[in-house]
Amino acid sequence: MFFDYRTIPFAWNLITAGYIEQTVYGAVISTIGLLFIGKLLEPIWGSKEFLKFIFVVNFLTSVSVFITAIALYYATMQEKYLYMPISGFHGVLSGFLVGIKQIMPDQELSVFGIARIKAKWLPSLMVFFSVIASFFTEDSAAYLPVVIFGTYMSWIYLRYMQRKVETNFKGDPSDEFAFSTFFPEFLRPLVNPIAAIFHRMLCGRSETSNEAKGYVLGGTPLPGSDPIEASRRRERGARALEERLAAERLAAARNAEDLKDDASENV
Repeated sequence: MFFDYRTIPFAWNLITAGYIEQTVYGAVISTIGLLFIGKLLEPIWGSKEFLKFIFVVNFLTSVSVFITAIALYYATMQEKYLYMPISGFHGVLSGFLVGIKQIMPDQELSVFGIARIKAKWLPSLMVFFSVIASFFTEDSAAYLPVVIFGTYMSWIYLRYMQRKVETNFKGDPSDEFAFSTFFPEFLRPLVNPIAAIFHRMLCGRSETSNEAKGYVLGGTPLPGSDPIEASRRRERGARALEERLAAERLAAARNAEDLKDDASENV
């Protein structure tokens, strides 16, 4: 974990904080999330890219949270922002949900057997419920910025930095993965102009720079940079999820048959 007042002389805390949980519950949730979601993302991204994603998102999230805490201290002059312990894997877990959104956005998932939602809304719901919970919990500043920046930094990485082995291009410029897709339809007309400003200012990805970097040539998208590649990626993700669910159903059926045979033998 890191405390803001000690991070400057011990800068490596920005790297290690994300891998240290302060509670047993946090460690259990992080382990389950890593194992379950990792089985979906790692086969598609590859082990090297999967580990790189964890490292980059964790580091960028820690840096962003550190800067935010310093800004809150100078804005409020409350020393708690300097002495508040901040750590945990939940920033990367939030980033994993963004990866799920990118790979299988239209895959429907069951929520406690009560409702079904599309995977593309998982990151947005994670941030939304974290914000709601912050009104009813103390020291929400210790986890809420981590969740928000974990979600945003993972999108930045997948949108602009992740290199696709099959095409050798970086990022995912498809419209289905635009920043406004994290918001409901009625808010997107308000979000798009703001996102476009930061798109040019922070990422330098104007239409001209896209053409210069190889995303388009003569107005025609190159392989891997158009919706076709995004569709292929979603198909691979959906196929990986279906194979995993089929394997789990087969294992459950076999266990049921074994129990039935054991019961018959006992009789």
